[in-house]
Amino acid sequence: MIKLIALDLDGTLLNPDKKISEANKLAIHRAREADVKIVLCTGRPLMGIKAYVDELDLLQAEDYSITYNGGLVQKNKTSEIISQKVLNYGQIVELYDLSKELNIPMNMLDLEFVYEPEYPQGRESLYKSLQSSSLPFVEKKIEDFQEQDAFNKVVFCIAPAVLDEAIAKIPAYFYSKYSMMKSRPLLFEVMHPEVDKGNGIAALCDHLGITADEVMACGDEENDLAMLDFAGVSVAMGNAPDKIKERASFITKTNGEDGVAHAIETFVFA
Repeated sequence: MIKLIALDLDGTLLNPDKKISEANKLAIHRAREADVKIVLCTGRPLMGIKAYVDELDLLQAEDYSITYNGGLVQKNKTSEIISQKVLNYGQIVELYDLSKELNIPMNMLDLEFVYEPEYPQGRESLYKSLQSSSLPFVEKKIEDFQEQDAFNKVVFCIAPAVLDEAIAKIPAYFYSKYSMMKSRPLLFEVMHPEVDKGNGIAALCDHLGITADEVMACGDEENDLAMLDFAGVSVAMGNAPDKIKERASFITKTNGEDGVAHAIETFVFA
């Protein structure tokens, strides 16, 4: 029996127009009436998904979201933190040095701001263009931060061809020390080594007393793989790449064909 449904946003719950279809809304509403928890699971901060939380009315006392790719689990209504994994100042310095070696821009995010340290000449960050944060951008030099400062994630955001070339040059050492993943063609994310969507869902399930076999997860990208691996029912979108589909137990319709609604109808109400 499914008790919790974890939903990625872009390419999954959201259609190609970045909207939640009426069919998906209706299926989610029916699932909630059947006491199934709906949890948005995204790389964005909570403020960055507020419009979708409001649209789906996920504002009851026990409604949660998993943000920063699993690095932060919060109550939607109060922002109370259930679980959090962060990067420290020393790690930020190390990653900034890496960004300079790769000649790509870097941003850091905490609960309040997106920080803009000095970018390489002629290579501005494209992170603002994604419009997925809703946090204010603040210019601040790396050396102006304090040792006690903590950050939820780092992002490298630049044209896909440039980004892919840079990713290929990242030493293996960094993959052993951090959680690193490409979440969009122009976006590469770096987090605490224990951060992924699977661990985020696991933390929430532990808090709620829900087991993995009672979870359905829906996703379409590399940063969704960990939650697909965790969930008892793993659903890949019809628009997902083959390597994502190969890791799923079920392939639903595309995000333009109400794939989330189809999965809910198949596993919750069939």
